[in-house]
Amino acid sequence: MSVPTPPIRVVIADDHLVVRTGFAALLDSQPDLTVVGTAADGTEALGVCRETRPDVVLMDIRMPGLDGIEATRRLLGTAPERTGGPRVLILTTFDLDEYVYDALRAGASGFLLKEVTAERLFDAVRVVAAGDALLAPAITRRLIGEFARLPDRAAANTPPPRLGTLTARETEVLLLVAEGLSNPEIAARLVVGEETVKTHVSRILAKLGLRDRTQAVVAAYESGLVVPRARDAKAGSEG
Repeated sequence: MSVPTPPIRVVIADDHLVVRTGFAALLDSQPDLTVVGTAADGTEALGVCRETRPDVVLMDIRMPGLDGIEATRRLLGTAPERTGGPRVLILTTFDLDEYVYDALRAGASGFLLKEVTAERLFDAVRVVAAGDALLAPAITRRLIGEFARLPDRAAANTPPPRLGTLTARETEVLLLVAEGLSNPEIAARLVVGEETVKTHVSRILAKLGLRDRTQAVVAAYESGLVVPRARDAKAGSEG
């Protein structure tokens, strides 16, 4: 007799009561999802997460006091190493919100528009709870391409990842991940099996101390391994 899988535990942090109650009602309608707490700001979110130990946090960016970015940074930075803390999904109104990039750097696993459909919301929570990044690599690349090239981003005080620890093949795989290729596409490009690609990605994340492939894309850009808009600039000069 199989043991029932416990529901995915969710915390919702948003300063708008309508958003919190609306998302909570939707999520609680699913048998495999349960909302264990809500918060109106970042400080409250940290407290609720300490008490409830959620699997996923839906985190608004703009909240009074402690905002969602700093709350995400503190939440994931203080999490026990054995668990890595909950997965964080950033809630935003705009798909190219400049703060989304900062949230990804802080450790968020992706983002959701607040106008998301119910089915998309359910799928997003399940995806990140399973340990995957929500953003399709191409969307992640577009976000980073928009913001990593800005002058103030270049001055970010994040130490460069330990790219020197990667093998030549792992570096090649990281480049392809940053280009927006999925695991099957990388496997086809390198003429290897998909499981081999998954192994390389797992080793890359472990060596660089990263949470998921979204963070790997961020690291590839911030380290200079990939130069944002390089191909766009080349295309413009050839035109």
